[in-house]
Amino acid sequence: MTHLFAPEFLKSKFASGLAYDAYVASGKPNEQENWRAFHARVSLASAHRILIAGFTRQLNVLCLSGTWCGDCVQQVPFLDHIQRANPERIAVRYLDRDANPDLSIPLKICGGTRVPVTLWLNEDWDFLGYMGDRSLSRYRMLAAKQLGGACPLPGAQTPPDEIAAELSEYVGEFERAHLMLRLSTKMRQRYGD
Repeated sequence: MTHLFAPEFLKSKFASGLAYDAYVASGKPNEQENWRAFHARVSLASAHRILIAGFTRQLNVLCLSGTWCGDCVQQVPFLDHIQRANPERIAVRYLDRDANPDLSIPLKICGGTRVPVTLWLNEDWDFLGYMGDRSLSRYRMLAAKQLGGACPLPGAQTPPDEIAAELSEYVGEFERAHLMLRLSTKMRQRYGD
């Protein structure tokens, strides 16, 4: 069996992944509309665009998701916006969780095959880190709604400040991965910086 974090395995998974638009198009029509609607509500802050545009190392990002998943609809579009801010240095591919048990099962979170799960890889397909299920700000928002006295209305839209908070966390994860590569002895030797 191939080791989960073996570069060859991760490279092959990335190669079998879909670009964002193709991934969204693989969903049912109502799912596609949900993804398009949320994507349109997301906007990178100017400071985030400038930060991401300054990335100098290649980041390969692999996201396990489900077009049917509500959490995915409200988080995965962030990855597309980030990639679009520096497509020369950031490549993201999307895989359906259920069609890739060889990746989703070993990446169980809290005993379940949760989505979205995002892996950051370098140009050699070495594993840098991953983030899964929900961001901290999303958990805080859910806890306030579900553990507090108020209950959200079914189908209520995510407020813009919550979208901005989550997007900022994702930008932070991309920045962390990029700084890891900028400070990596291996990469600094390779690029002489």
